[in-house]
Amino acid sequence: MSEGVLGMSSKELERAHTVRCVVEKKLRQKEAAERLGITVRQVRRLVQLWKKQGDRGLISRQRGRVSPRRMQAERRTKIEGLLKDRFADFGATFAAEKLAELEKIIVSHETVRRIQIALGLQKPKLRKEKYIHQPRERRSRFGELIQIDGSPHDWFEGRAPYCNLTVFIDDATSRLMALHFSPTETTEAYLVALKRYLLAHGIPLAFYSDRHSIFRVNAVDAVSGDGKTEFNRVTERLKIEQICAHSPQAKGRVERANQTLQDRLIKEMRLKNISSIAEAEAFFPAFIETHNAKFAVPAKDTINAHRPWTGTEKMLDDLLARRETRTLSKALTFRCDGTMYCIKTSGPGTALRGAKVTLFHFLNGAMEVHYKDRVLPCTAFKTYPVPPQTVDEKGLNARVDGCIAKLRPPFLAATFLAQPSVRQACG
Repeated sequence: MSEGVLGMSSKELERAHTVRCVVEKKLRQKEAAERLGITVRQVRRLVQLWKKQGDRGLISRQRGRVSPRRMQAERRTKIEGLLKDRFADFGATFAAEKLAELEKIIVSHETVRRIQIALGLQKPKLRKEKYIHQPRERRSRFGELIQIDGSPHDWFEGRAPYCNLTVFIDDATSRLMALHFSPTETTEAYLVALKRYLLAHGIPLAFYSDRHSIFRVNAVDAVSGDGKTEFNRVTERLKIEQICAHSPQAKGRVERANQTLQDRLIKEMRLKNISSIAEAEAFFPAFIETHNAKFAVPAKDTINAHRPWTGTEKMLDDLLARRETRTLSKALTFRCDGTMYCIKTSGPGTALRGAKVTLFHFLNGAMEVHYKDRVLPCTAFKTYPVPPQTVDEKGLNARVDGCIAKLRPPFLAATFLAQPSVRQACG
């Protein structure tokens, strides 16, 4: 009986053992074929090879040979140079796409990944044990559930200040619905993105967000107010259900979309030399169309769950406006944000003394004074000192970056903020 040959793979060792059992009449050829997953005819061939050469006859003849499909050395050298010089921080899939688009080099992303690992540009990902989150099935209709989130990041790689990207993504199709850059993650940023969304697609059934103070009142001992945030009041006027997720994994689609955007959007803006929020906002429509064509999936149900917006843009601005109540003095004055305002009237205006008016603060910074069904003209005539505004942990970086920009000339400020140590310290 032949002994096992040194260097045989586990599959070849198992095959040799099975063939020996057939030769020694311990196993039938049909049973051996079922065990090895081959035909009876192939088992007979293996038996003949084993009788002539022993275990060595079962080793694959392809071992040690160069594949005829192996990439040519000149082509590989060119790809390596491009990956090191132009696409050094690109992911394998994105780098393969750009090689095909810009250099007309068609190569699979797995080949690019192996070259990147060989060059030290990537490290193989080690699988770690993680808590298992049961996957949730997608909603069936487009517009039933929209996941929303903000992603603070150095989106312009030092060419512009650190900022936040507000992302709206459809749960049923993974389509990007709206993008908006803002200095920090604020209620105003979400309302600007919401306005674009409503004018483009209509009114969805529900929003799915995290538990940021923009979306819920987190103070357990709050005794005043109506228990709603400004964003809650807006969605209530629009009859949009507001749902807060218990964990980031629960809204995984928008979290994964943020990771994709932090990879692809940044590099697309770098390739197109986009260096300001205004240029990025102009680029968004084309980017969203390309992104959705590549990553969106069809909804299970073809019915669109959006309710159409039938009002005017002015009506939408009124719904999105932040509202406050003030009581007019006998002189028809009121105070707001450190400024004293006076109502203009053509008559004596005695009916307005002590009247409660509603202030509409619009997204563009304008303000209107509403009393019943009319807008009252007003003028500002005196200002008072106001305390500094409070910021949360997501707005702190933008505040500090603004201080740095004030203390240094623009060129030095941009250079300082582009330093890796500073960017890492800022978030």
